Amino acid sequence: MKEHVPKHIAVIMDGNGRWANSRGLDISEGHLAGYQNIRPVISKFAQLGIKYVTIYAFSTENWDRPKSEVDSILELAGSVIKDESNLMGRENIRILHAGDSEGLPNSLRSDIEQSVEETKNNTGLTLCVAFNYGGRGEIIRAIKKIIREGIEEDKINETLLCGYMYTHGIPDPDLIIRTGGEFRLSNFLIWQSAYSEFHSTPVFWPDFGLKEINQSIVTYRSRKRRFGRR
Repeated sequence: MKEHVPKHIAVIMDGNGRWANSRGLDISEGHLAGYQNIRPVISKFAQLGIKYVTIYAFSTENWDRPKSEVDSILELAGSVIKDESNLMGRENIRILHAGDSEGLPNSLRSDIEQSVEETKNNTGLTLCVAFNYGGRGEIIRAIKKIIREGIEEDKINETLLCGYMYTHGIPDPDLIIRTGGEFRLSNFLIWQSAYSEFHSTPVFWPDFGLKEINQSIVTYRSRKRRFGRR
């Protein structure tokens, strides 16, 4: 499986709530199961030789969910970041954050910043966590920064704009995986996904494992990527 794998995989981790409902559990237990599945999947991706993984952990639209659910996600995220970042650090995984950190509770923002700092010199797989992230907001933020810096119009191009994205320095995703059976991007990596391949699986994120990982790679290998060329 190590031959012809994507360099960068992005994952829309969908289905935690439906996974919990199907088992008669509280939705918070679904989110916990989802978080617990992150490291095993990342570890497997690393074993396959994948260099970059971006996970959609919390969108800017998720704030509109019931307050009890949002509070549970934020509290859970803080504890998971502390535990998992230490373990991932031992596996030589570098952690980055994509999203608006200013909109997060101070304690969670501090936990994220600490995990980024502690793993910055790791040389293995790079895990980019999209938390409080929105694709449209990312583009608007980049444009505003360009305007503030007074960059001349004729110097603005795709390369320059990429440098103002949260994901600057990371190649665009080769493959985007969405769990839970849906077929939409949901405001995820809108700019970066221009020529990404897409794979949807009906499996809910907490159950996404080795079988589904292998199937996603098989799907990717079956595609002929032309990037607009013949």
